[in-house]
Amino acid sequence: MISLPKYLVIVESPAKAKTIAKYLGSKYFVKASFGHLRDLPKSQLGVDVNNDFTPKYITIRGKGDTVKELREAAKKADKVFLATDPDREGEAISWHLAHVLGLDSKQALRVAFNEITPRAVQNAFKQPRRIDEDLVNSQQARRILDRIVGYKLSPLLWAKVRKGLSAGRVQSVAVRLIVDREREIDAFVPAEYWTLSVSLKPAHERSFLAKLAGVELSNQAAVEQILAVLPKLNFAVKSVKNLEKERKPSPPFNTSSLQQEAAKRLGFTAKRTMRVAQTLYEGVELGKEGAVGLITYMRTDSTRLAAEAMSAAESYIVTHFGPLYHTARQYLAKRGTGAKSADLTEDAHEAVRPSYVERKPDDLKSVLTKEQYKLYKLIYDRFLASQMANARFNSVQVEIVASVKSADLTSEYTFRASGSRLIFPGFLALYEEESEDPETDAAGELPSLATGQALSLAKILPKQHFTQPPPHFTEASLIKTLEEAGIGRPSTYAPIIDTIQARGYVGKEQKRFLATELGEVVVDILTEHFPELVEVQFTAVMESKLDAIENGQTTATDVLRDFYAPFAEQLDRAQVGLEKVEIADEQTEEICVACGRNMVIKSGRFGKFLACPGFPACRNTKPLLKHVGASCPVCAGSIVERRSKRGRLFFGCSNYPSCAFVVWNRPQETPCSLCGAFTMEKKRTTGEAVHVCANPACGAIEGVKV
Repeated sequence: MISLPKYLVIVESPAKAKTIAKYLGSKYFVKASFGHLRDLPKSQLGVDVNNDFTPKYITIRGKGDTVKELREAAKKADKVFLATDPDREGEAISWHLAHVLGLDSKQALRVAFNEITPRAVQNAFKQPRRIDEDLVNSQQARRILDRIVGYKLSPLLWAKVRKGLSAGRVQSVAVRLIVDREREIDAFVPAEYWTLSVSLKPAHERSFLAKLAGVELSNQAAVEQILAVLPKLNFAVKSVKNLEKERKPSPPFNTSSLQQEAAKRLGFTAKRTMRVAQTLYEGVELGKEGAVGLITYMRTDSTRLAAEAMSAAESYIVTHFGPLYHTARQYLAKRGTGAKSADLTEDAHEAVRPSYVERKPDDLKSVLTKEQYKLYKLIYDRFLASQMANARFNSVQVEIVASVKSADLTSEYTFRASGSRLIFPGFLALYEEESEDPETDAAGELPSLATGQALSLAKILPKQHFTQPPPHFTEASLIKTLEEAGIGRPSTYAPIIDTIQARGYVGKEQKRFLATELGEVVVDILTEHFPELVEVQFTAVMESKLDAIENGQTTATDVLRDFYAPFAEQLDRAQVGLEKVEIADEQTEEICVACGRNMVIKSGRFGKFLACPGFPACRNTKPLLKHVGASCPVCAGSIVERRSKRGRLFFGCSNYPSCAFVVWNRPQETPCSLCGAFTMEKKRTTGEAVHVCANPACGAIEGVKV
């Protein structure tokens, strides 16, 4: 009897192994490496800077049994295939596996696929290739750069600022962006200005609003001069312009835009988005079908779509919406200012999209978790919308002249009004998104107006404003800024954001980043002694150099050597010239129940908390209660901010645990008109925001008992 050949396939995770095993025949057996097997040692630098930056790799602690199991499996196999993820990190894992298992990396043993579907997996195994050494070298250069910066700078910060601190090549730039924004907000001086609108009414028509144009109103005195004149003026339509405007759909998601949109629409952190997307990519159990990969690879800078994906979208759109709703579109990736925007090569990778158009989100709702369903639907709808027709609007722009000529008064002002009416929804029939011209689109429809038509003044509406400082960064806006500046890669944004919070460099309030005193001190030190390290453009250029390694245009050694020489000089100067910086903790009246000291305020991953200054002898900590100005509807205690174990903000009674009242939504200033308890703003499924009474015994919505 002739025995069939046996092929070993190695992937990173058991979930991925389980999914692709279904698509390969009985002669294949699939095992997981559980991520990286080798890395630089934690106890030392692990890089020989005097010998062309040669890395010292060791087996990661706890991975010994996995290595042994894979070696035994490889000995029994006729051939080994390495099917790790299709990016730099995945290529590096395959390279390490080849070394650990004694495989010839020059052989065609690398298999890469962008989606876990039968067609994609089977086609990839028909075309195995060699490990891409340039891709591996690029990953290793990034790893070594980050190790050098982290292991050389962190001891300096420990000695000069505080133990436990760290610095990172990209995380330091992210912290600087937040610190600079904080200081810009602090230095901002608001300026007064006014707007003046009028409510005008044509004969036999409803009234509409028009805004004064061409006049700068910087104070109330300037407004009152016009207010004195307006009732004496005659209003008439000067011109009416009817335009047809179109709005294009956004491209399908890449990693960055997915993280941004999931933050804005779903309230997901970047880390949560990537975690959920990973499960959708690797495979979700769909009953009798077993594990099925529902989306393409989620770490990509590309917005390109495969021809078969576009064809599938066309078929779905024509069937469910009609042929007028379909427009085939191919999108090119936008480049950052400082680097080639590609962690992955565009030709080999697509946008993040559903693997199967026929698997509609609502059909899978019962087998997906809530967060899987939300993210899958977001990806699914965005992909289909990208292949749909433009939305068309009828836009009306009206210019109105208010004038009078008499013996005692000559005056003339121009007012403008605009309206918009949706003619054809196009992609908006499926996927609503922010308008490029929100004021026009939100203006509504104007009454029918004609040139020369007289209008009567119904109401004058002056309004005082003050210029606003730039907003604090949210996760979405920080990711967008990092991407536009070419800093880091989308796959690194989630761990960067996680790290800068864990180190206490930034805190988070109401989903907005706030720089801590510690963050400001560290940024000032790095800016003074290592200016290039926290310079946005320098960091972006370094990304370009890493891309150049990937493309075979330069070597890792040259890039590392160019960076290290000036960095080492700066480090030597800082170790001598930098004086110890003292950051005093803010003392409170709260007494430590363990040792009697006055507790101090510390900053941690999830914001500020109270800690005993006697650490490490006394490790007592407790939450720092932030009162929000509302009373508990159950026991009349004070409502304070709290954090769940996973870091989610909620609001509870200060008398916990004797009173267990909690709500997820922030208390509003407007009390319930029926019982006087505080209200919370909640969104209905329609997207409409309503105020709901927090009192469990009342529960009124907008003052109406339900």
